[in-house]
Amino acid sequence: MAAEGWIWRWGWGRRCPGRPGLPGPGPGPTTPLLLFLLLGPVVADITDGNSEHLKREHSLIKPYQGVGSSSMPLWDFQGSTILTSQYVRLTPDERSKEGSIWNHQPCFLKDWEMHVHFKVHGSGKKNLHGDGIALWYTRDRLVPGPVFGSKDNFHGLAIFLDTYPNDETTERVFPYISVMVNNGSLSYDHSKDGRWTELAGCTADFRNRDHDTFLAVRYSRGRLTVMTDLEDKNEWKNCIDITGVRLPTGYYFGASAGTGDLSDNHDIISMKLFQLMVEHTPDEENIDWTKIEPSVNFLKSPKDNVDDPTGNFRSGPLTGWRVFLLLLCALLGIIVCAVVGAVVFQKRQERNKRFY
Repeated sequence: MAAEGWIWRWGWGRRCPGRPGLPGPGPGPTTPLLLFLLLGPVVADITDGNSEHLKREHSLIKPYQGVGSSSMPLWDFQGSTILTSQYVRLTPDERSKEGSIWNHQPCFLKDWEMHVHFKVHGSGKKNLHGDGIALWYTRDRLVPGPVFGSKDNFHGLAIFLDTYPNDETTERVFPYISVMVNNGSLSYDHSKDGRWTELAGCTADFRNRDHDTFLAVRYSRGRLTVMTDLEDKNEWKNCIDITGVRLPTGYYFGASAGTGDLSDNHDIISMKLFQLMVEHTPDEENIDWTKIEPSVNFLKSPKDNVDDPTGNFRSGPLTGWRVFLLLLCALLGIIVCAVVGAVVFQKRQERNKRFY
């Protein structure tokens, strides 16, 4: 089914065919009222998905006009990337290939939403394929490197669609989607599948699917959300939701992929950017958004849930199992203290009796 004409509506969780912005079949006329009552002011931040919000200068849509063209240089590509009438192939199913495609225009939108129609497929069996796709919003463009075909120590945002577990000790189930925000000081560790610098992630079975696969990235007022539609149900499924994210304007959108000893076809069918109509406070409007440093205000550092590169284990977030163990240890400690206290009290009583 064609990707053109789909739009992500906050509160619906559905991708709706036909004219953008119209809900699909299912919800009745009372649904908008219920959403208004339940969500209140959140509804004001919902994009209506009208065609004027599609930013064509930042979108990659068939028949791919302006890709690699001197007359309309909207997108540039390099490496093993090839352009066909149906898809942009970043890498073929061959070893040691790297390719990327980058928007030529910097994006100055403060609030945006990117829809990516992609396909990862190949002849390799389970765990005999790699490496995956990276989606970028970064300061630099067209710089090849070791991170899924693009440079390390980047400035900006990266979403990694990783298909191969390099870390044999990992408990993750692959393919796996993760997010990283970098100010140039962090390095992506392939041997740990980026666990050291990951902000959040989810398992997503997107490889070798017989139907279309989609990913949506939304950034608005410091909130970064990643959702997927991989089950051919025309519904978005939540993957990542992070607040406190600070991204500047003036960066570039792109996509890259790489293969090593293992390989896959990594295809981009479309990348469509929508402007979100969001009101900002006067103080926010007066900020020079091009000078913002990429950062995340996180309660815990992303490195706190992994082994660090020096081999020292860092405690992760308090999961249900860890909370149970902590409560159990606390209870045992109380019991031990009570028993010791009772024994000490009893011995003192016996000692006092000897003096009478």
